[in-house]
Amino acid sequence: QHARGATVYVTLEPCSHHGRTPPCADALVAAGVSRAVVGMQDPNPRVAGRGVQRLQDAGIAVQDGLLESQVRALNPGFISRMQRRRPWVRVKLAASLDGRTAMASGESKWISGAAARQDVQRLRARSSAILTGIGTVLADDPALNVRLDAQQLYGVEPLRQPLRVVLDPDLAMPAQAQMLSLPGQTLVLTTASDPGRHRGLQQSGAEVALVAGAAGQLDLSAVLEQLAAREINEVLLECGPTLAGAFLQAGLVDELIVYL
Repeated sequence: QHARGATVYVTLEPCSHHGRTPPCADALVAAGVSRAVVGMQDPNPRVAGRGVQRLQDAGIAVQDGLLESQVRALNPGFISRMQRRRPWVRVKLAASLDGRTAMASGESKWISGAAARQDVQRLRARSSAILTGIGTVLADDPALNVRLDAQQLYGVEPLRQPLRVVLDPDLAMPAQAQMLSLPGQTLVLTTASDPGRHRGLQQSGAEVALVAGAAGQLDLSAVLEQLAAREINEVLLECGPTLAGAFLQAGLVDELIVYL
């Protein structure tokens, strides 16, 4: 009632199909808006142009494609998943001035400061999934969770923990890893089809799934395809230089965030 005759501004074309929610285009028609300004066409082939058409068919004036480059920058993960069938991949690394990422002894555990660590918490919070390798899990037993409150995250509530993903070809994931006891879900991707070990990890709170691979290595493209199938839009890699390098070499990194 209050929206009747109004102009609505949206970054992405209103959807025209039933997904997690009913069609947004139908809701706008029912609300009686007179004009819609649309930042970009939805790259989802189920929508692509149909949402705008639905509005126009109902007599709503539509302007689309405004500020499209800025709008695309707001939502790189969804666009990547729709157009490339894989998530947007960020790699976070911290390096000292000599180019090393950390000392093998663990002595240099923190080579970035408090401000950088808070920045990483925000990166985690915007990510659909945080991905690491089994080497990092065995060496550091990381939590890979968001440890900021709603106020620090611009008032976003409820706080959503991203999916934690561990690449573990030989299924060496310890059942007592701390991330398995924390809020949120952990997905272990492996090439090892061992029902007993799968069951043990699942009883500890992990989900275990098989991914293509060979010689103790997972196919990284297959990993991203599986995450895209789970509607994962943005992936943050928090891992050692070996796995980060493998993703880079495979041409699967979209964004590098390096704390020097």
